Amino acid sequence: MVFVSDSSISLPIWDAPRARGPIVSDLAIPGSKSITNRALILAALASTPSTIIDVLRSRDTDLMTDGLRSLGITITEEAVDRYRVEPGQLSAGSVECGLAGTVMRFLPPVAAFADGPVHFDGDPQARVRPMTSILDALRSLGVEVDNNNLPFTVNAGEVPEGGVVEIDASGSSQFVSGLLLSAPRFKNGVTVKHVGGRLPSMPHIEMTVDMLRSAGIEIEESENQWVVHPGEILGRTWRIEPDLSNATPFLAAAAVTGGTIKINHWPIKTTQPGDAIRSILERMGCEVELVAQGEGYDLSVTGPVALKGIEIDMSDIGELTPTVAALAALASTESRLTGIAHLRGHETDRLAALTAEINKLGGKCTELKDGLLIEPASLHGGVWHSYADHRMATAGAIIGLAVDGVQVEDIKTTSKTFPGFENVWEEMVG
Repeated sequence: MVFVSDSSISLPIWDAPRARGPIVSDLAIPGSKSITNRALILAALASTPSTIIDVLRSRDTDLMTDGLRSLGITITEEAVDRYRVEPGQLSAGSVECGLAGTVMRFLPPVAAFADGPVHFDGDPQARVRPMTSILDALRSLGVEVDNNNLPFTVNAGEVPEGGVVEIDASGSSQFVSGLLLSAPRFKNGVTVKHVGGRLPSMPHIEMTVDMLRSAGIEIEESENQWVVHPGEILGRTWRIEPDLSNATPFLAAAAVTGGTIKINHWPIKTTQPGDAIRSILERMGCEVELVAQGEGYDLSVTGPVALKGIEIDMSDIGELTPTVAALAALASTESRLTGIAHLRGHETDRLAALTAEINKLGGKCTELKDGLLIEPASLHGGVWHSYADHRMATAGAIIGLAVDGVQVEDIKTTSKTFPGFENVWEEMVG
């Protein structure tokens, strides 16, 4: 289902800048939303204070910070991108989730340790996002929850025992990660068993497991099962990597204009799914190179004369779909993106939204049972709707580089994970 906003509300229109030649730029990308919000949760549940460096400041991460503060956690801003987190007894409170999946799915298990009820609500679009899996899992662990979607209230009363929980996380890997992050604080730990269809976005679960282990927690993994032992989460210093998924639209700019984009400080070893963009762009005809720079590396991408289509299973990297779909709409051969049925439950139904917006600009996109078929077509200008979805907005910006007259509705929805995106984009094209 595509969420359609009230038609009486007029959202601002942004003229996507058209590239008049190959774009050449050197860019630094803000920190990872996924790592920032996991670090905030672990720091709040730790036994001693933590410091988080290179924090992403965006709507999603500010919502997470505000949510934890409402539960009694002291978070001090030592600098705009540096936090000191001092854990303590979690208290009753009220959490505003916005449209942030990590907030609405990671904080309810944390609320199980509060000394009173915790109320959750969010944006209108958030009220239709899937939540039943994690809320039922909490109920099976002895936590009271009074609804199956936002708004709802969590009330545990005392520290839950924990135990074995079966969960269908085929709709979102965040259901698994949300349980794993709080699992060490349950009296007996938690064993999470995924019992549904194919589990999407496995790199995000691997990120969660890796960060838990870095905080001193013992986890045993097997196929579709995670055994988290009870234990003390250690306070520590977390340094946040650049957000690789937020880097992908900028790398796409090189791909569609035949230019060269360099992203600073690209991590050599990472659990971020955005790292997969390197192989995707190579397969679509780009030159991709990691360039040694000081003690680290930069990633350089140079676009081809003609962009090729791609056939790819994106089940592990679904968040890259809007970027890849925009590239596919500008490619010279057809593309087939599969394994992404779960995107129907994201900020909007991304499969329906991408199909509608590409086709309105003259494209040829067909929605499949689990993905998209995108065939070459001559595109024209028009309004590209964002559906309050940050990655839909950036997809429109990519197409606007190669097509005259593309206007993106509500470009500032990108502040969810990248405040000021449009300014950085205009400077890059400029």
